[in-house]
This record gives sequence, structure tokens and C-alpha cells, in this order.
Amino acid sequence: MQRARRLNSIPPYLFGEVARMKAKVIAEGRDIVDLGIGDPDQPTPQPIIDKLREYAAKPETHRYDESDAGAPAFIDAVGRWYSRRFGVELDTDSEILLLIGSKEGLAHLAWAMIDPGDLSLIPDPAYTVYKVNTLMAGGEVAIMPLLAENKFLPDLTAIPSDAALRAKLMYINYPNNPTGAVATPEFFANVVDFAKHYDIAVCHDCAYSEVSFDGYRAPSFMQTPGAKDVGVEIHSLSKTFNMTGWRIGFAVGNPDIIAALRSLKSYIDSKQFAAISLSGAYALDHLNNDAALELIRRRRNILVDGLNSLGWRLEKPKATFYLWVPVPPGYSSVEFVKALLQDAGVLAIPGTGYGTYGEGYVRMSLTVSGDVNGERVAEAVRRIRDNVNISWG
Repeated sequence: MQRARRLNSIPPYLFGEVARMKAKVIAEGRDIVDLGIGDPDQPTPQPIIDKLREYAAKPETHRYDESDAGAPAFIDAVGRWYSRRFGVELDTDSEILLLIGSKEGLAHLAWAMIDPGDLSLIPDPAYTVYKVNTLMAGGEVAIMPLLAENKFLPDLTAIPSDAALRAKLMYINYPNNPTGAVATPEFFANVVDFAKHYDIAVCHDCAYSEVSFDGYRAPSFMQTPGAKDVGVEIHSLSKTFNMTGWRIGFAVGNPDIIAALRSLKSYIDSKQFAAISLSGAYALDHLNNDAALELIRRRRNILVDGLNSLGWRLEKPKATFYLWVPVPPGYSSVEFVKALLQDAGVLAIPGTGYGTYGEGYVRMSLTVSGDVNGERVAEAVRRIRDNVNISWG
């Protein structure tokens, strides 16, 4: 049998390839400090687990969720959270939609908005889901380079006019994966103006809004005047409450875009298990994840200070789990990742996995399995210092 031709348009999933490379080294009996996938390594807070037990014991949570947008208690909690966190008021009847994780929503939004031949504006480097699902839907992509000289924000004035005129959807993501960059309210205002001028729908991936340090608080795209006229914002409880495996998130914003995504999803899924939705609502109403964030901040400081002692000149990112690390002279991104893994037993992700403009960088994650107080991160620095040939000329 032949598979669908659309699958020929997409590369192998980045993290699947990394997992295989990692497994090979582990099979050789070697210890790895894993700075790879950004999966929170700390447990989900106990009160959320306790609530899951409570709700899962109720027979009524074991049935299909027949609501339009998701369990009403979850939708209402999202509205309250947005009001408290961002000062943004949302219509719970039309401007909020439960997702089975933010990845699902980001992917299905492309299918809901893009017809064959349509164009998406995609940042590069970026989370691969934006580009791949545009291609899977039969669309085309135009790249918005994220460059250090622009603080890893796309230069909207550099987008060719023919691409802007054809574009139907734009993806942006701040705080940013993989670069760790943050956006300003002025940038969001420029995005709104650009989208209105060219009649483009905007999707802001805001999964890392609550992973921030040193007093920084990430803004919401929805705080921008006119944002609801042009776009939606997608969040995840995975990063906010260490709930990666629970698969729950939400989209908010423009009612027409929300309705399109809801219409598609009605034929794809039956929403999330109600006990998980209700536990997520409890988390949004009652909890934070400050203890886990403090550990991430400590790891960030150890890794940045350690790499800088080896010749890098890195700034400490204000948000996300990631360091976007320039490779030393003499290496490509892939070559440096191989040197880190084979010579030092340290796993990172090649920047090229996130796009053409990722060349020259590797991404190091601060979600380090087995680390209690930063000691595994310090071990990674020691291994790089002692085993990897680094010369800054």
C-alpha cells in the first residue's frame, strides 16, 4: 500500500531523530546529560494530581464532553486567568477553545485556515509544527528570518510584498522557542498593523508566557489594541504547571478563527477527558509553579556562567527553558552536537533542526532529568570544558 503523498513533503520529526541518536549512545553504556527536548522534568504539582484523583472518581467525567468549546468549568477558568494575568476580558461563549495540548491547536489551525496554494508566514528558526502542518494542508510557506541583530524578532518591513499579499496566516512565538527571545508591546502593535493591512490571520504561540525570570512578565498578544480583530493566542498548561503528558491547552481570541478551529476539531477529537479539564481549571484558578521556575533559573545561571567561562558571551534569557548557543569556530551546528554527544556525553539540539537560519547555533534545554539542584548542569559544563575542542581564534 502507498501512504498519502502529503507525507513526502515533510522531514522526519526532529525530536524523533534526536531520540534515536541518544538511544544509541545510552545503549553503549554511557551516561548522558540531556539538554535536549524541553519537557519539564519536575513533577506536576501534587494538588493537581489530587484533583485528578477526585474528578476521575466521579462517573460523570467518564463520558463524552458534549460542550461546544470544552468543559465549561475549564473555559470559565481560562477567562478568569486571562483577566487576572493580562487584564484581557474574553467572551467565554466565542473567544476560548480547549485544546488537547498547544501542539494540537497549532497544527490544526493550519488545516482550518490554509487551502492548497495558500501561504503561511513562518519564522525561522521555529518550532517545526507551524511549517510542517502548513505543508500538510497543501499550503506554501514564506520564511521570516529571526536574526540576532533584530533580537530574533521578524523584520516585518523585509517581508516581500508579493508574499505579504498572498499570505493568509502568520505564526509568531514569544517568549520564543528555540532562541529564548522576548517580544515588546511595540512589536505586537506592528504585527497588528501589518495583519490588518494585508488581511492576514495571526497565531501567537504563547506556550512559554509563564516561564520567566528576574521579574520579567511576558505580555500577551491579546493585550495589543486590535489583536482580537486579526488573531488568536495559544497557551499550554504543559510548561506552566509541568503538565506535559496531560495534553491540555487553549486558544483565545478572534471569534471567527476560534469558530473555524472548533469546526475542524469537532470531526477530529472529542475534547479532553473531563477529569483532566477540571484539574486544569483548578490549576488556573489556584496555583503557580514558582518552585519549579526557581530551579530552572538556577540551572540557567549555572549554564550561562559556565559557558561564558569557556569563552562564550551569552546573556541570561528572560524567559523559556532554552539557551540559544552560537557554535564555536570550525563547527557546523550538527558537527558541534555530535562533538558534544560523542566526546562529552552532553546532548543538545542542532539549530538547523528549527530551520535554515538555525545554522550556527545549538539549543540547550534547562529541563534536565535527574538534576536536583543544578549539579547535572554543572557536570555538563565540566564535560564540555574537559572533552570538547573549543577555540575562539
